Amino acid sequence: MGPFPHDAPRAVITEHNPAGTDGFAFVEYASPEPEKLHALFERMGFKASAKHRTKKSTLYRQGDINYLLTEEPGSHAQGFTKDHGPCVPSMGFRVVDARHAFDHAVKNGAEPATEGKTLDVPAIKGIGGSYLYFIDQYGEGRSCYDAEFMWLGERDPWPVGAGLYYIDHLTHNVFRGRMDYWYDFYNRIFNFRQIRYFDIKGEYTGLFSRALTSPDGRIRIPLNESADEESQIEEYLREYKGEGIQHVACGCDDIYGTIEGLREAGLNFMPSPPETYYEKVDARLPGHGEDIVRLKKNGILVDGEGVVEDRKARLLLQIFSANVIGPVFFEFIERKGDDGFGEGNFRALFESIEEDQVRRGVIGGNKAA
Repeated sequence: MGPFPHDAPRAVITEHNPAGTDGFAFVEYASPEPEKLHALFERMGFKASAKHRTKKSTLYRQGDINYLLTEEPGSHAQGFTKDHGPCVPSMGFRVVDARHAFDHAVKNGAEPATEGKTLDVPAIKGIGGSYLYFIDQYGEGRSCYDAEFMWLGERDPWPVGAGLYYIDHLTHNVFRGRMDYWYDFYNRIFNFRQIRYFDIKGEYTGLFSRALTSPDGRIRIPLNESADEESQIEEYLREYKGEGIQHVACGCDDIYGTIEGLREAGLNFMPSPPETYYEKVDARLPGHGEDIVRLKKNGILVDGEGVVEDRKARLLLQIFSANVIGPVFFEFIERKGDDGFGEGNFRALFESIEEDQVRRGVIGGNKAA
């Protein structure tokens, strides 16, 4: 089991955690072609677990991950597709007390979200006009979905699927000059703090990233801002037609088995890093203990501290899908004692996407005149 066990004690409201945050509750998706998302989630091992009682919205579950796929006409989620195409119109935070979290957020400058909500719970407006819901019914035996959804068959609290079991983090791509705005949003309302800062330069483009974490330590949101007009961040902003969630990272306990299963199911991935990446792993992370052949075969990245004082390798293994919901993609991650993001992996992701941009002629020598 990874860093967020199911039986971990609930958070409490304190001066340090004024909104009472306690992890991710769900991520919502919508598309002009929802049948493609139904097929995608099934390919990724998610189980259609419940249907909303009055709205056209399906709850997909795997482990402790909840995805809502909303097709309700006139809803905020479907309205989001008119502006963004396939998109992520909302996410939910688990909190100690939803009304308290909402009142605290509004008192500190958040704008209430009221029109076309999928769930009948307090919500505010977040990144790019998406909604941020507050959920205080969760865990074994108590769920916000019990009131609004009908379970399909016997309720399974932790469907195994492909081996994914929690949301590790999700990223925001923001317009240039807006990183401080969104840092202030999360800091002022939720007391998030910065835990990493990256300044990544590729051969053609660059980006800046500030990784934020909530007081409870279970909500992690990197903010990405482009350093130029052609980077992958700018390409996302153009295609998505605004700021938004770039990718959702799902944690697993056996990344090799998970990725091999997802590849067999037909999920596409980002281009693998160059062969030299794997040639340097032993020198970069001495004593890592990973199977280099299997890492390379699957295109999995490895980073972290290597062997430390306790003689255990603290590692982070990651891989990224291709863009599968418009410009949105997924990350799959296994943490072996490393709780950071790994600049080496971050840089490898950047270079991998940049390589894909070159192949598609967006940047570099193949760019159309």
